[in-house]
Amino acid sequence: MIQQETCDVAVVGAGAAGLAAAAEIAKHPYRTVVLDREEQLGGILRQCIHNGFGLRYFREELTGPEYADRVVELASKPNVAFRTGCTVTEIRRLPDSSFELMTLSAADGVTYLKTRAVFLAMGCRERNRGNLAIPGSRPAGVFTAGAAQKLLNTEGMLPGRSAVIVGSGDIGLIMARRLRWSGVEVKAVIEIMPYPSGLTRNVVQCLNDFGIPLYLEHAVVNIAGRERIQHVDVAPLDNGIPQLDRQFRIGCDTVLFSVGLIPENELSVRLGVELNPATGGAVVDANLQTSVPGVFAGGNVLHVHDLVDFVSEESAEAGRSIVKYLAGELRSEENRAAVESNLKYVIPNRFNHGEKCTFSFRPLIVSDAATLEAELNGRPIWKRKFTYIKPAEMLKIDLSAEQLNEPGTLVFRLKEEA
Repeated sequence: MIQQETCDVAVVGAGAAGLAAAAEIAKHPYRTVVLDREEQLGGILRQCIHNGFGLRYFREELTGPEYADRVVELASKPNVAFRTGCTVTEIRRLPDSSFELMTLSAADGVTYLKTRAVFLAMGCRERNRGNLAIPGSRPAGVFTAGAAQKLLNTEGMLPGRSAVIVGSGDIGLIMARRLRWSGVEVKAVIEIMPYPSGLTRNVVQCLNDFGIPLYLEHAVVNIAGRERIQHVDVAPLDNGIPQLDRQFRIGCDTVLFSVGLIPENELSVRLGVELNPATGGAVVDANLQTSVPGVFAGGNVLHVHDLVDFVSEESAEAGRSIVKYLAGELRSEENRAAVESNLKYVIPNRFNHGEKCTFSFRPLIVSDAATLEAELNGRPIWKRKFTYIKPAEMLKIDLSAEQLNEPGTLVFRLKEEA
């Protein structure tokens, strides 16, 4: 049976992003429906049993499940409804500028949800072996790091007995330590870049403290085995090209891939949301509103974050913008924010002049001395020196209303010091 439902805001995704936005909207007299395809609220946090979460957002150190419980509690208000085990298959904009979401669930079948605003919080999916096109046979024992984490932490099952981790992303680094704690021999972490892809603290705590080798500027060039992985072949890189005459073999029965995340924006694209090729997420203005009025985005579906605390902060800000949108008080200008040297992207992509704005960046360099500068219409308005810069760690700054005192183009540059 097809059912129909109405609300003021539909939040797609019940992880840290969706729950933070819902909690903020719930402070006002609007009805919010939070939808998630999983059976539990909290998203990926539920399988992250290590600590290190919440130091910014809650001012104390929490495990992933503890952080999830906190944000669920914040969002659990009388005007917030949760729909778990519910998949959103389509979002359509209606002629009256409202939206209709088609959802499927085992409990309720097909439901059409009409809403005035949408918050996109679908998060990311992991890149896998297919994305890298690594040659070899196709035996059992190949996992993404997140899949192995869920298998071990949620299902209580070991993915294997000896492992090689491809890529030094944070999930892979954390899984290296988790596997070692569980009695699995972690033979090596293989990274194609000349620097680790994860946070420095995770390199130190998860690899160095356990004596796990990290091979920088190396690549896995072959995965071998029949029923189960038997070994991988690894080669050093020279200008990105594998030096096959110097390759070596590592015996293992398991390979975990920790090679980056892809924002889950298939729904966004079908809705007509413009995407930013630098992030894989939506192009957004100072309110975190996308190119489709009434549709907002935050968290990892917008750009990949290092810390869940940043996800919650950003999404709470989006929730406040949605409240203004519903009240007819949202201001949106087309002033462009752009990046030049040594920066991959800036979020948001547009700003309102005369309003404070928080900007996030992804650097492209590793440096012990660099200066981030901002120019508005060619006029320097701000700069700051950093003593440690690396692509794995996002930069965030605030510019005041006084600094953003005129419309135009805002350009950011990251300059290495001599």
